[in-house]
Amino acid sequence: MLTTRFCETFGVDHPIVQGGMQWVGRAELVSAVAEAGALGFLTALTQPTPEALVREIARCREMTDEPFGVNLTILPSIDPPPYDEYKQAIIESGIGIVETAGANPAEHVPDFHAGGVKVLHKCTSVRHAVKAQNVGVDGVSIDGFECAGHPGEDDVPGLVLVPAAAQRLSIPMIASGGFVDGRGLVAALALGADGINMGTRFLCTAESPVHEKVKEQIVANTELDTELIFRPLRNTARVASNSVSRKVVEVLDDGGEFPDVRELASGARGRKVFEDGDLDAGIWSAGLAQGLIDDVPTVAEAVERIVSEAEELISRRLMGVRTADR
Repeated sequence: MLTTRFCETFGVDHPIVQGGMQWVGRAELVSAVAEAGALGFLTALTQPTPEALVREIARCREMTDEPFGVNLTILPSIDPPPYDEYKQAIIESGIGIVETAGANPAEHVPDFHAGGVKVLHKCTSVRHAVKAQNVGVDGVSIDGFECAGHPGEDDVPGLVLVPAAAQRLSIPMIASGGFVDGRGLVAALALGADGINMGTRFLCTAESPVHEKVKEQIVANTELDTELIFRPLRNTARVASNSVSRKVVEVLDDGGEFPDVRELASGARGRKVFEDGDLDAGIWSAGLAQGLIDDVPTVAEAVERIVSEAEELISRRLMGVRTADR
């Protein structure tokens, strides 16, 4: 079994994480990830209220006795959710791990630690990872440019970002962006990470609570089938390429502002894609990793395959590589 300090710190069998995904991080998927020995995160803001989150945590516990966490993404907003109430719901529910993202976690780390909660902070740059380490998080998940969702504005791919961060960090680090298989896990470990985070791969599994047409589209797509929206607004997001995301890019590239695309990019429309399978109903996140996905396995099959492939690569193929005699 592959064990890293990430596994030891966060109490899981495999160095594989299913990070928070809006509308997707529900009990069905998260419990399956936990049962497979990896670390899954419920997405707090998928639930409409803190009370609903408490119920979803309880529902997940009915499905698994293994550890799982909750993602809490904190972003600037005109009408922000009650973040402190969500935070308190996480702590009072006895959750042992939280994945934070968005804002600097400094003001939240003391509360989580006081409640016995370990903090894994998601970031997109070395400087943000170092800052998170300095404010006391227990680990970081760092997103390369390949990732779905928000890759930041530096456009640094994981091949450079991961080892650059590893040189500056002393806490466990998970690499995110472009990972779907054992080859990626071994590469991440070689680059200095302690494991991998996967979004698109877990999105395209049997237990993922999205419409089958979404999964079929991920399988059909290549690494070329994404769009980077909101680039002119310096709030870049990588999403699946469809008529809506292409329109958002067009409007903003022509000088439009956010109000001009607000309705196109609404979360309610993206949720409709996942629930109804109308692939052009709104924007939905997908990473470059979809170009490496060609099936819809169960979560257990996906995790077992990744771990087995990684172990095979390390013990056989890489051990067979020899330097030439000089």
